[in-house]
Amino acid sequence: MSEYGDYSMGHESGELEQVHQEAGSEQDYNSQFGVFAQDHSAAESTDFETGRSVEYTGADGSHFESSDYTSYSNDSQESDSVFAAQGSESSHFAEFSGLDALKAQFETNFAEGTFAEGPALGTGDGGLSIASS
Repeated sequence: MSEYGDYSMGHESGELEQVHQEAGSEQDYNSQFGVFAQDHSAAESTDFETGRSVEYTGADGSHFESSDYTSYSNDSQESDSVFAAQGSESSHFAEFSGLDALKAQFETNFAEGTFAEGPALGTGDGGLSIASS
């Protein structure tokens, strides 16, 4: 009688866990401003007066009289003004946070076997079987 057998059985388990966290922030500020101013003023004032008076009496008794009177006044004013303003302002703020988590579990059961039976057990040629005498 010949018999061969091999049988193995087992159990395996494991766990994997990984955590990764990131966090950060950034902040920006930008400011630009420009001013331009120009001013010009001018004033003029002119005043004059002139007068002339003539009076004449002749020998023959004639009489002549003349009066001229001139008055001049000029007032002028000029003003120029330029003003320019330019501005810019900006702000930026950002935050970020990240979390990565990995968790894995595994479990394995296995069973395997190999069996071989020979002719003496009734599975091959020339062996005895239960019905034979």
